[in-house]
Amino acid sequence: MSRAPSPRRLADADAAAWIARLNSESRDGTTEAALRAWLDSSADNRDAFERATEIWGLVPGAAIAAGEAPARAHERRAPRIRGAVLALAASLLLILAAGSSLWLLAGRAGHYSTSRGEQEMATLEDGSRISLNTDTSLSVRYEGSERRVRLDHGEAMFEVAPDRSRPFIVEAGGKQVRALGTSFIVRRDGSEVAVVLIEGRVAVEGAEPAAARAAPVVLAPGERLRAENERFAGIDRPSIEAATAWRRGQAVFDDASLADAVAEVNRYGGPTIVIADPRVASLRVSGVFATNDSGEFAQAVATLHGLSIEQRDGELRIGR
Repeated sequence: MSRAPSPRRLADADAAAWIARLNSESRDGTTEAALRAWLDSSADNRDAFERATEIWGLVPGAAIAAGEAPARAHERRAPRIRGAVLALAASLLLILAAGSSLWLLAGRAGHYSTSRGEQEMATLEDGSRISLNTDTSLSVRYEGSERRVRLDHGEAMFEVAPDRSRPFIVEAGGKQVRALGTSFIVRRDGSEVAVVLIEGRVAVEGAEPAAARAAPVVLAPGERLRAENERFAGIDRPSIEAATAWRRGQAVFDDASLADAVAEVNRYGGPTIVIADPRVASLRVSGVFATNDSGEFAQAVATLHGLSIEQRDGELRIGR
């Protein structure tokens, strides 16, 4: 005997359909009024729409397609853009359906991970949310006195629900990031750890007992702390737009070295870019690039600096 879909699954399906309507050419005041009525009708609907909106923002190209469709409807490429919006909306339906187990399992002690080029989201039992970037592995353990996450490798954004009785602690590479109610990003690459505070307040301290005796470093919104091999490497203020660009499927560079830019783009999959000539590794790169198209990045850099690209054995080799 088949089981009827749960109210949550029905709400998720409706939310995905609303995303499609809002990004179609037929959107008007009537559409928006109907959406408001649907949202006002139940808390399940509001929660589902929030989940759908978050996932829509993570689908590569969604924001571009949605933003361009009305403005370029008169151009010959408009049918392709409208088709992209509909395809993305269909993908959203599949993501919500496939991800229902993730939402239902959220909050249980367990392990979360992504492969190269993947991104995932999870909502924990207290309402805190975790967004995992490409090639990330972490584990969650909730106890009576604290909420603890261990980041093994990769990058994740944490949006922490306030609970003064249970601090939210992220362990990464010998460091602990402690928050009560805030939004921040932690990235771990081997022995290197970086913490970017988006809003709120966090304290970063050593995770080992001896290191924990040192005074914690308290970050202000917009600051980034970097550490390597148990040692603090400094605090700076990066562009928050650049730090969170991966959630929009982008990589943003501002006068970065070609070597650093290539290493970042290679995190997300596609043909691996190799700097075949060490003399070009220090060339500077600025711009906004899609994380899912390493070939486009390589071609843009080659055009900018007059370099050559050789495709060999699944690699894109850049040189003079």
